[in-house]
Amino acid sequence: MADFPRRHFVQGLFASTALLSCATSGHAAPANPSGNSAANNAATPAPAPKFDFDDVVRRARDLAAAPFDARPPVLPDALAQLDFDTWRDIKTRSDKAFVLSPQSPFRMQLFHLGHLYKRPVIVNTIRDGIPTPIPYAANLFDYGRAKFDKPLPVNLGFAGFRLHYPLNSPKSSDEIISFIGASYFRFVGRGESWGLSARGLAVDNGSTNEEFPFFREFWIEASQQQGDRAIIYALLDSSAATGAYRFELSPGKQTELDVSATLFSRKTGVKLGLAPLTSMFLAGENEHRFKDDFRFELHDSDGLLIHSNTDEWIWRPLRNPPTPQITTFPARDFRGFGLLQRDRAFDHYQDLELAYQSRPSYWVEPHENWGDGHVDLLELPTADETNDNIVASFVPSESFEPGKALSFGYRITSFLDAAKFSPNGRVINTFQTVAKALGSSEPVVPNSRRFLIDFAGGDLAYYLDDPSLIEIVSATNNGQILRTFLMPDPYIKGFRAAIDVALPPGQTADLRLFLRSGQRVLTETWVYSWLPQ
Repeated sequence: MADFPRRHFVQGLFASTALLSCATSGHAAPANPSGNSAANNAATPAPAPKFDFDDVVRRARDLAAAPFDARPPVLPDALAQLDFDTWRDIKTRSDKAFVLSPQSPFRMQLFHLGHLYKRPVIVNTIRDGIPTPIPYAANLFDYGRAKFDKPLPVNLGFAGFRLHYPLNSPKSSDEIISFIGASYFRFVGRGESWGLSARGLAVDNGSTNEEFPFFREFWIEASQQQGDRAIIYALLDSSAATGAYRFELSPGKQTELDVSATLFSRKTGVKLGLAPLTSMFLAGENEHRFKDDFRFELHDSDGLLIHSNTDEWIWRPLRNPPTPQITTFPARDFRGFGLLQRDRAFDHYQDLELAYQSRPSYWVEPHENWGDGHVDLLELPTADETNDNIVASFVPSESFEPGKALSFGYRITSFLDAAKFSPNGRVINTFQTVAKALGSSEPVVPNSRRFLIDFAGGDLAYYLDDPSLIEIVSATNNGQILRTFLMPDPYIKGFRAAIDVALPPGQTADLRLFLRSGQRVLTETWVYSWLPQ
């Protein structure tokens, strides 16, 4: 079962969906004077239309026109009071896993309600284009250590679902994707462990008015065109907007999830975050404020990468700030963004159980231009690794008003190899220290700091024999750059750039730095928000 961290537990909302039934007449057909049967004269009934994305769009549109109902049903106390470990011990019985189709390699298991997952969702399977809801039944589950004094309600519902697939070996199935809690979902590629998550939608992210849209209902089927793909439809609801989603899962070494969505607005003045990604950053080489731990680094992701429409690659190391921080990056018609885990060295984490070095990176690529907007990066302070404190999403500039629909599509790729999504020299380390040479007697400029940035990859190794061909390009929006200098680093076949910066007391600065040779840009642009502590 997936390692579900004790974090981002946001509750879903139960809503029953009316099931359409066909009534047949009990009257006999009248006699036919010609002797031909009535059946021969009757028109052949048209086949029932197959369920598809348009059906979910219609439901989302109708839902947006109805009053928002956020009231969840009350769970039995025995479920609501389960602790995390007891809830996690409840599993779908292996002999009760659902087969999407006879030829499909996917198997579906359901998540039981309980602990902090208190809002049921409806889960349907689709066969031959016909959706069928899965009724709750106690015999679907092995309850492990959980004991109940009386039977659970027969209309209980489920907390979510997960799909299994022979991802890492043709002889066994692995959990590859799961949907549970609000609009959260996560998936993995070959050789990856569970880490960051994605969401269907963010609303007023980072504000006191933030809300968490949730999926009310799912429909799951095996692809009819390609048997090694699964298709998931989902109906999203919130007080701000409703939405129809279609997810097409393509498993592999780098698993891909193609997303199509149509949103309908319910109210004015909300900030929507599209394709939101959620992760955890407690400590890294750039910021390790917590000393009482044998592990030097603790994070699911260590940086935000953005590919702009001007072909600039921007790398922003993540932080665990002392106070909540939102950083915005202009991103008109951007080509992609993602939260990446670049540091793959086990000895930097030293965690034998949680395997931070194999946590996936997620990369979002729009299927079409999303227009004017910006990528928001929210960083929240956290004192431990159980909290998701990082959120990145695209925020459109255009307001989203009631009566409007917003359709968009994108692909999320889960991967381990950072080189795939950044062809230039990449930032692999960010360090900071006192702004003077070690052992030097020179006075330290007040309120100054030295940042060391390691670049590797791309074509940097070519310049190791003649570093004089490389220029540091740096800038700050505040304070003063005291000096910059460059050192070859044969250990990484790249270079270490240094920048010393001074700031007036109590102020902050946004720093930028990249390497070039002549007019040729050699690296990503390193950006950093310096908050002196």
